[in-house]
Amino acid sequence: MTALVVHESHWGNTRAVAQAIADGLNDSAGGPVEVVDVGSAPSPIPTDVDLVVLGGPTHAFSMSRPSTRHDAHDRGAEPGHEGPGIREWLETLPRNNASTAVATFDTRAEQVRRLPGSAARAAARFVSRHRLGRMVASESFYVEDSPGPLLDGELERARAWGRALASGHS
Repeated sequence: MTALVVHESHWGNTRAVAQAIADGLNDSAGGPVEVVDVGSAPSPIPTDVDLVVLGGPTHAFSMSRPSTRHDAHDRGAEPGHEGPGIREWLETLPRNNASTAVATFDTRAEQVRRLPGSAARAAARFVSRHRLGRMVASESFYVEDSPGPLLDGELERARAWGRALASGHS
């Protein structure tokens, strides 16, 4: 199985989760796994990719927007992430790609765990609605606050999720 893990990260937490998922995929996938920042993500998705894992931070109960990325930058997020995010990347993908399996994930602040809205669910709806692939899973990973850090155990949980994705779709 060939996998592509695309992430949008402003504080480094989502990038760390993406890498942990990729590590889990590598444990079980039996094929190459590439991790890329959304700014370098290919469009269209290469035809040899069997699984796309897409993740970003939850901003205002959904995927980031230019205004929320700007706000994150103003609050001290890593420079260089004010450009297009996962929302804009999804909009560049060709429709009717039912053969590629897609899993989505997000990072969210622990204090909003029970509130509705998540970047992973919003991305999953977009993928399904626009027929960008076959949705197979969505998951949220938690940080203490926007800048982080990730809660204890989240990277291990992300690795396990990557192994489960590979096992279910190899």
